[in-house]
Amino acid sequence: MNRLRIVQRLAQRDASVTELIEHIGLSQPLVSWHLGRLRYAGLIQTRRVGRETVSRLLPEAFHAFVEYERRILGIRGEQEQARS
Repeated sequence: MNRLRIVQRLAQRDASVTELIEHIGLSQPLVSWHLGRLRYAGLIQTRRVGRETVSRLLPEAFHAFVEYERRILGIRGEQEQARS
């Protein structure tokens, strides 16, 4: 649930760890831990800005996941439907 809240926040705009702490209400170590898992999954990208770490959602990762799920479930994507 916490990672979903982080993803929802990052869907609005990039955010620093401090901003995510304030939004999510978790401690800095927990927010950083969740960000590490999201980064490992390829869903976010982080960069240093001064002393802060700023996270950015990678929408292309979600699009790739949707396409993967469609293939697994045998559901045609929008591009395939347009060709039919």
